[in-house]
Amino acid sequence: MGSHILGRFLRFGVLRGLRSVEIDPEVFRRELASKHGLWVPDFARMKDVPLERLDAIATSLIRDSERLALAEFPIPAYRLIEGRRYFIGSVQFSSGCPYRCEFCDIPALYGRHPRLKTPQQILAELDALLAAGIKTSIYFVDDNFIGNKKAARELLPHLVAWQKRRGYPVQLCCEATLNIAKSPEILAMMREAYFCTVFCGIESPELAALDAMQKSQNRAIPLLDAVAAINSYGIEVVSGIILGLDTDTPQTADRLIEFIDRSQIPMLTINLLQALPKTPLWDRLEAAGRLDEDGGRESNVVFARPYDEVLRNWRRSIRHAYTPEAIYRRFAWNAEHTYINRIALPLSRARLNLGNLRRAFGIITRLLVRVGLLGDYRRDFWQMARPALRAGRIEELIHVGIVAHHMIVFARACAAGRENASFFIDRPKIAA
Repeated sequence: MGSHILGRFLRFGVLRGLRSVEIDPEVFRRELASKHGLWVPDFARMKDVPLERLDAIATSLIRDSERLALAEFPIPAYRLIEGRRYFIGSVQFSSGCPYRCEFCDIPALYGRHPRLKTPQQILAELDALLAAGIKTSIYFVDDNFIGNKKAARELLPHLVAWQKRRGYPVQLCCEATLNIAKSPEILAMMREAYFCTVFCGIESPELAALDAMQKSQNRAIPLLDAVAAINSYGIEVVSGIILGLDTDTPQTADRLIEFIDRSQIPMLTINLLQALPKTPLWDRLEAAGRLDEDGGRESNVVFARPYDEVLRNWRRSIRHAYTPEAIYRRFAWNAEHTYINRIALPLSRARLNLGNLRRAFGIITRLLVRVGLLGDYRRDFWQMARPALRAGRIEELIHVGIVAHHMIVFARACAAGRENASFFIDRPKIAA
């Protein structure tokens, strides 16, 4: 069993999400019962187990020597899900990342030398996802899709061939370091395989911050040029952003807002720095006495800047990024400069069938009613929706409509204090 997977499950005190496609739920529970004397009747009850006990179990499970080769993993039990109820499926090709970003726990948990599945395993898992009813998008949840560039180059022709054989039934998405912009041959194959989105941890537009967090690989190409290069292959960039860094200044929020506007990245996950165990950041802050586990704080980090200032900057950045006008403007830019660079897809049966048409009709109907008719930002919505409908760009309409609505609602919840400022903080959402 992949102990690195179990360790991370336990570390966050939940049994949902995190690489769950890789393990059989019943096997997991039996493992806890037989080896650690911990019986959990169902996943929802894991939150009731004291965190100290979970940490102790996680420590005993996470051992480099015990990491199971991904090539030995069975096909996940996708048959247990109702795929038609999911907007996106997930698959994993590699585990681990060669970089040592100060805030990231991936190298400690999964290693710096990515373990790999074979292309044949991935194709079998993709087929299993289709058989389970996943019909829209499949996300490669690898810590860094190009952590082993040679392996990525070897996998991509198989993905291209699979998409062609199957009639391009799904979009593909992944996470990768921003220096993927320096690999045009990889980007070209990703375009052919119909990768439409890549999440890049840009973290900060301030170069001094990237150096301080040991993420100088982001400086391989100027940030805006790197985003534009990825966009030129039809791939939309989603960016991770961190506030509360030691290098932050009174001008940091202004620079971030300028970067959001100039980069035209539609969706950015903007959150406060959170120190995770087994990271260089944790070790440094612990030694300096700068960890604060007060449950009322938005982060366990004692920031270099005043706490209230950091929180204000986060709220200001979120508000700016996700006003309806701002997010639709960035999506409109991508429609003109990114989406047009995607390959022309065949009118295959895998894409044009009764089930997909029924699904699309239902989503569009809900969007038009809830947002286009009842929404308080319907004017901004229709500025996007009218040309998309006239041009028959239904896939674009669904993508933009759903993502924009989610982010607008999320930003309003952040402003009202109903969302945590750090996505990694181990607590429920804050009450308004």
